[in-house]
Amino acid sequence: MAPMGTCAADSDAMKNRRRTTTKAKRPGAPKVRGRRNPSSINANTKNALLERERDELLEQQKATAEVLRVISSSPGELEPVFEILLQKAVKICDGKFGTLVLSEGDYNFRVVATHNAPPAFADLRLREPVIRRGPGTAMGRVFETKQVVQITDIAADNSVAPTHAQIASARTLVIVPMLKDEELVGGIGIYRQEVRPFSQKQIDLLQNFAAQAVIAIENTRLLNELRESLEQQTATSEVLSVISSSPGELEPVFQAMLANAVRICDAKFGVMYRSDNEAFDPVALFGAPPALAEFLQQRGSFRPDAGTGLDHLLQTKDVVRIVDEMTGPAFRAAAKFGGARSLVAVPMLKEGELIGAIIIYRQEVRPFTDKQIELVRNFAAQAVIAIENTRLLNELRESLEQQTATAEVLSVISSSPAKLEPVFETLLANAVRICGAKFGILFLPEGDTAYRIVSMHGAPPAFAESRRREPVIRLNPATILGRVAAAKQVVQVEDIRADAAYTSDPTRSPLLDLSGARTMLNVPMLKDDELVGQIAIYRQEVRPFTDKQIELVQNFAAQAVIAIENTRLLNELRQRTDDLSESLQQQTATADVLKVISRSTFELQTVLDTLTKSAAQLCNADMAGITRPVDRDFYYATNYNFPADWLEFVKNTPHKANRGSVVGRSLLDANIHHIHDVLADPDYAQLSLQQKSGFRTVLAVPLLREGHPIGVIALARMRVEPFSKRQIELVGTFADQAVIAIENARLFEEIQDKSRQLEVASQHKSQFLANMSHELRTPLNAILGYTELMADGIYGELPEKTMGVLKRLESNGRHLLGLINDVLDLSKIEAGQLVLELTDYSLEDIAQTVRSTLEPLAADKKLVFKIEMAPKLPAGHGDGRRLTQVVINLVGNAIKFTDVGEVVITGWATDGAFHLSVRDTGPGISAADQGKLFQEFQQADNAITRKKGGTGLGLAISKRIVEMHGGKIWVESQLGHGSTFSLTLPVVVGQQVNLEPN
Repeated sequence: MAPMGTCAADSDAMKNRRRTTTKAKRPGAPKVRGRRNPSSINANTKNALLERERDELLEQQKATAEVLRVISSSPGELEPVFEILLQKAVKICDGKFGTLVLSEGDYNFRVVATHNAPPAFADLRLREPVIRRGPGTAMGRVFETKQVVQITDIAADNSVAPTHAQIASARTLVIVPMLKDEELVGGIGIYRQEVRPFSQKQIDLLQNFAAQAVIAIENTRLLNELRESLEQQTATSEVLSVISSSPGELEPVFQAMLANAVRICDAKFGVMYRSDNEAFDPVALFGAPPALAEFLQQRGSFRPDAGTGLDHLLQTKDVVRIVDEMTGPAFRAAAKFGGARSLVAVPMLKEGELIGAIIIYRQEVRPFTDKQIELVRNFAAQAVIAIENTRLLNELRESLEQQTATAEVLSVISSSPAKLEPVFETLLANAVRICGAKFGILFLPEGDTAYRIVSMHGAPPAFAESRRREPVIRLNPATILGRVAAAKQVVQVEDIRADAAYTSDPTRSPLLDLSGARTMLNVPMLKDDELVGQIAIYRQEVRPFTDKQIELVQNFAAQAVIAIENTRLLNELRQRTDDLSESLQQQTATADVLKVISRSTFELQTVLDTLTKSAAQLCNADMAGITRPVDRDFYYATNYNFPADWLEFVKNTPHKANRGSVVGRSLLDANIHHIHDVLADPDYAQLSLQQKSGFRTVLAVPLLREGHPIGVIALARMRVEPFSKRQIELVGTFADQAVIAIENARLFEEIQDKSRQLEVASQHKSQFLANMSHELRTPLNAILGYTELMADGIYGELPEKTMGVLKRLESNGRHLLGLINDVLDLSKIEAGQLVLELTDYSLEDIAQTVRSTLEPLAADKKLVFKIEMAPKLPAGHGDGRRLTQVVINLVGNAIKFTDVGEVVITGWATDGAFHLSVRDTGPGISAADQGKLFQEFQQADNAITRKKGGTGLGLAISKRIVEMHGGKIWVESQLGHGSTFSLTLPVVVGQQVNLEPN
């Protein structure tokens, strides 16, 4: 297949030939027989052109496919890609040779590939691969325009260096830019050694190859980044694996970090330092030359000199880069002993504080890239995490060890309640072990001037034996025991042999000579700031205890205090438990007695028998009894466990107030008497009784009412065993209950007698009221009748003055009749004899009846009298006459006590009930008076009530009538704001509610 340039030339020739033929044709020329048809020639030419274009396109596709194959088979390698690109471009575009350059910085291009270049030109590019772009140069034009630049004849163009024509015989040149996101990343240049411009198709093909070159460059960049990332992740994973497999061990972690940092960053060796924000200490080296490793080991911890790289890192806490260590004072040791040139130092920071640094070195001048520095930063961060994790793990281990020890101590405390020895031993054992001590001692104070050794652990045998013989140590203010006792604070002596308090006192020689102790720590055991003991731990070498160890011993001291306090509380608890058990028994018995009293309130003998039995059983007495007065003497009214033959004798034996018996003594002075042994009491005179029963210890507790004995409860034991204080108190309680029971029985009898008397009196009163009311009503009705006849003129016309007297007589008579009716109603209600006449009634009719009855009274006082009844009220069923009486009473009172304003009756029905209220604008009723309004013969206690008069029966009767209907009545009022009396009752009353008679 011909090169693409040749094809283009042939195509141009054919066009010229066609143009020439067309021009030679003469119009009207005669046709020559046998000549080929021009349309047939044109068709053949077109076919040839199409075949040639097809072949060219096929060759381009093959070239593209081969380039893509090389790209895919050489991931991350640009050289073979550039080589095949140039080879195909030169061949297909019919060039002589080609070059591929990449941008380097802002002004330069670097030749990275050539193909088929003349040897002199190729050698030049090997020696001088960097081409500086200048204004007006071919590469400068490409950079500025980012477009294709074609130079038809290099010899006639100043934009190309003469060397191209001189040593490469180059004449025509085309440069195609390699663009990524409109940024110039390089270019492809194709040369011909004759003056023959490249066609547009060839330029388009070169642009396609340029695009493929850009893709290859980008793929390689991404692949390299991926490889770097993968390598970093692998290194990170390796470091994390070391961290996880070596918990609490930093050396392998540091080694793994340095190894990966040096390898990935292409360094020669590395050093890791720990820092306290002032000095540096090498903790890990990787690949360091032996001389440098030896120097660093001998130097150990050091402070960096001013102006050095580590000093700069300490001041700035930021990355320090040194391009060439040989040119400055920084890190002279690394240059001197390790041949270091370029280096980077990265700080290890924790919460802004410098805790170390990682430094990696190269032995040639080649600065580290930002990516490499970022990687070292990542390793530095991981180192900080590893250090912190190790610190936390060590703290966790220490905490776990301490918690285990604490749990062990608590376990001993819980498993040995009230036993301090195993607790102290466990405390000392853990304190000595965890704090790295040799032995320990626990002291408890003995008085104010000495301490006693109560526990030792790990003490040398000779010293332990000497202390067992002499466990008490007198306090000396100069010794550690004395200092702790005085200050109540921790005291540590770094070296006992350098302390005059021990070296000058011969009594302290056992501690020096027998124990071998050097460093000693004493921790006070404090409870509420009071010293209750000391814990001492000892080392046989001079090595002070750390703050954490001291804190741990303080924790053990606190546990020792808890154990001591628990033991004290447990002993107290046991004592209290015993006391409470006894008290519970007594309370149970008391409750049983009270239960009997409540169930047998009026059966005094049952109560006294229960008291006697309970007292004997709870107090471990063999016999017990209660004496009660008969005439002037006292005899046993109850007995418990009296021998049968002795019981008959005792029943008939009186007890008098004298000192001859324990009961007589309590009757004599109203006090408790306790005889431990009657046979040893010279005043005890009832020896005959003692001989019959055999009792020895006796107790007598008087039953007192208003300070005078009304009986005695006595207990006896057949042995000499005095009663305890608690038992005596219990018997005193039973005595009080006996007095209460006796008094209750007496009061009950009195109440029953009074009740009988009151019942008779009430019957007489009711009968009297009924008789008197009847006797009064008959003549009063006659008086009222004659008064009406006289007023109506039956007996002739009367003077006006006489008529006024008759009216007053009639008014007062009717008022008196109302009072009599009220008294009769009240007596019937109290006797339970008032019976309702249950019939149908209308609430509206009741309201109108009240209006017609009382409206004249309201009119006389110029009051507004209103009725506000809801429409269509249901028919009621009850005693309409009695309900009318109630409403008249309520409205009458409202009119009587209201001088200005109005009286309103309101009625409605909801949920099967009538609601009726009477509201007035009267003076109101105080809260104190409202509580007694509905009681018989009770009225509001004020001047208005006294002025208006009344018996105080109307509201009481109204209340009873409403309640007999199953309803209720109440008042709402405030002084100065009127009153509202309200009542509610069922619409239909099925039966009368029977009220308890008064």
